[in-house]
Amino acid sequence: MIGSDFGAWMGSVQARMEGALARLLPAAGIAPARLHEAMRYATLEGGKRVRPLLCFAAGEACGAPAERLEIAAAALEMIHVYSLVHDDLPCMDNDVLRRGKPTVHLEYDEATALLAGDALQALAFQLLAEHRLADDPAAQLDMVGALAAAAGTRGMAGGQQIDLEATGKAMSLPELEAMHIRKTGALIRASVLLGAGCGRNLAAAEHSGLDHYAKCVGLAFQVVDDVLDADSSTATLGKTAGKDSKQGKPTYVSAMGSAHAREFAEELRRDAHAALAPLGARAPRLHELADFVVLRKF
Repeated sequence: MIGSDFGAWMGSVQARMEGALARLLPAAGIAPARLHEAMRYATLEGGKRVRPLLCFAAGEACGAPAERLEIAAAALEMIHVYSLVHDDLPCMDNDVLRRGKPTVHLEYDEATALLAGDALQALAFQLLAEHRLADDPAAQLDMVGALAAAAGTRGMAGGQQIDLEATGKAMSLPELEAMHIRKTGALIRASVLLGAGCGRNLAAAEHSGLDHYAKCVGLAFQVVDDVLDADSSTATLGKTAGKDSKQGKPTYVSAMGSAHAREFAEELRRDAHAALAPLGARAPRLHELADFVVLRKF
């Protein structure tokens, strides 16, 4: 269950990350100013910051300093935002609304949006290289590799390619799950593991539990996204509702219906809670975030 102070904690992390991102992004007035403006437009003043929240929650469970988590979370959010900017382009999903405002290619232009995404991806890895996030350099190198894998062909990019190829086609549930483990789940998994990596060394059972938790939450996030896309309004979501259905994209709703998709999300939520058992009482925020992901309305 979500604790009474969860909202305050979430708001505190979100506010901290807004400040950190504003500080870590290039200033808008620095040349090339238009590119830096587009990067800031895409990243600031919007979004739930789910990936930074997961990073902080996992890090707090592992005793990680907030200063380390802030950098790791900023890198994760920049990778996420870059993927949104590129996904919205006319050559991909051709969307016009993101986080309640015009997409970057509409506010600026397609070329600037493409470069803004590229630059955000590069800056994410620059941050991981410039700041000490783990006591062991080899462990930090593993964190860099984990984020790269989550963004690449085994993660977001690969999942997006599968999604593009699946438009207008039916997918089995195992195929749908394999796609979303890459497209959405990989970066969510990296968020948990990078947050934990900023803290103390974990026992094998603790690491395995966190990894399984992250996989469950990542998949649940996508299942709920599919339900909300089908059942909610554009004003509620801050992005175009009903887009997947109009584009003929396979979703959990098209595969099993809204009611069964909700049941599946609940099953994943229970599995996520169970996976945290090795951490005992040290992971309250991770428990609450699993609830938040499944019960959210936007």
